[in-house]
Amino acid sequence: MSQLQVLIAVSGAGWDSSLVKTLEIAPGRIGVARRCVDLADLMAVAGAGLGQVALVSADLRRLDREAISSLRLNRLAVVGVLPSGESTADAARLAQLGVRHRVRVDADPGQLAEVILTAATESQADLGGAEKAAIANGPAGIEDAIRSGGAVRPADEDASAVDFVEGSGQRGRLLAVWGTCGAPGRTTLAVNLAMEFSLLGRATMLADADTYGASVAQVLGLLDEAPGLAGAARLANNGQLDAISLARYARRITPKLHVLTGVVRSSRWTELRPSALEMVWEQTRSVAAMTVVDCGFCLEDDESISFDSAAPRRNGATLSTLQAADVVVAVGSGDPVGLGRLVRGLSDLAEVAPEATVHVVVNRVRRSVAGADPEQQISAALNRYAGVKPFAFVPDAPQVLDAGLLSGLSLAEAAPRTPVRQAVAELSRRLLTADAATGRLGPARMRS
Repeated sequence: MSQLQVLIAVSGAGWDSSLVKTLEIAPGRIGVARRCVDLADLMAVAGAGLGQVALVSADLRRLDREAISSLRLNRLAVVGVLPSGESTADAARLAQLGVRHRVRVDADPGQLAEVILTAATESQADLGGAEKAAIANGPAGIEDAIRSGGAVRPADEDASAVDFVEGSGQRGRLLAVWGTCGAPGRTTLAVNLAMEFSLLGRATMLADADTYGASVAQVLGLLDEAPGLAGAARLANNGQLDAISLARYARRITPKLHVLTGVVRSSRWTELRPSALEMVWEQTRSVAAMTVVDCGFCLEDDESISFDSAAPRRNGATLSTLQAADVVVAVGSGDPVGLGRLVRGLSDLAEVAPEATVHVVVNRVRRSVAGADPEQQISAALNRYAGVKPFAFVPDAPQVLDAGLLSGLSLAEAAPRTPVRQAVAELSRRLLTADAATGRLGPARMRS
């Protein structure tokens, strides 16, 4: 049996020598491959393929979720080492960073060896799609907010940290709204579904994770926006995101609806790091019954066309969100081009999000392009070519939608009695009913 090689990076903790001595007498074949002087040294050694387990301290300088994710991509198990005595804060920080295995420096050799061996055994099984998703880099900058010529939604107060703390502890649902290229109406549907959920009494968080063209803020008339989702992701990446800090970045639209706006420039997509978004979704689930995420269109795993597995992945935010979602609303436009793209996209979606329930929604349905009975014609086409039946149809109403966009209001606020708003309201009720009936989701399935 070969020796299990351990990397130690607890520089500055003052007890790395005692840790090495404990490892020397620990049972099993465990050896110290290197005592790293800092995080950069640890990352370099990991990139060279040395070691199977990394021991890190909570106060290691520059240690964040991206560093942990990168270590795992290099097939290293990560174990957090806590100082002796009371270390609640250190344990909480390591948990926020995603370090599941932790041990005290004063643990006996047998206990230390057990934790290391357990982490090493689980590391290969845990290296799944979320950890293989894009690793983005670079510090977040400060950009001027985008200004537009439409009406501005009246400024509302930021989210109440008290409300978020009172609502924390629940396990809300994550609904991702995805659609193919060609603007089938992802953002419009995501915004209005979130509004309808809130009107039905569900505490709702709307997030814009589109790394190509974030526009939720503009649709809602939030012209003084800061990239709320990117700010929350930064804190999550540093292991500092909780309900109170989440409230700093969420905008309050109604008492039941809050928004995490997207990046104001598409060039800032590197700020939406997949490993950090995992923790953001965990926090939004804890304070909201429903989290609605507007995703990007592209499902291409660009890791497969790159020689650098640690390079940033622009589609990582979309892929990791779809993998984390309980329900995916797949949006397609009700015309031959849009339906063709939807048919091809659904097969890719099934590979990306195998655990999610997928509901197909056909948007912009109109007789002028789909025939005298558009719903029947579209249903027949999707059943023939994709083997699915649409979950819902949303009629085309360009003038109504344009009026809402100009005023920065949702359909429920701007045109509550129109057929398009009624269709979205009915869709939201059906989604809640289907979600309650489904319970915990099993294998991937297409639902009608």
